[in-house]
Amino acid sequence: MEGNQTKKRKLVGVVVSDKMKKTVVVKIDRMKMHPKYLKYYRVSRKFKAHDEKGEYHVGDKVLIEECRPLSKQKRWIVMAKI
Repeated sequence: MEGNQTKKRKLVGVVVSDKMKKTVVVKIDRMKMHPKYLKYYRVSRKFKAHDEKGEYHVGDKVLIEECRPLSKQKRWIVMAKI
């Protein structure tokens, strides 16, 4: 059964909110090329990630990993501070 596991996605981002209990909001930025003008522009997304101990705060650069659904919107776990 070990060969049946899938590789989990990992992303690096910045914590933008820590107001919820056991949850932080992490903003992920990436560069995308415009199809016509061929210039790069910044695209960002926000993910809710599980933070069991409440040890990550606004401004921290963190590594998040995909996991099973923990709530309606929470599908990521904070792994480490970078």
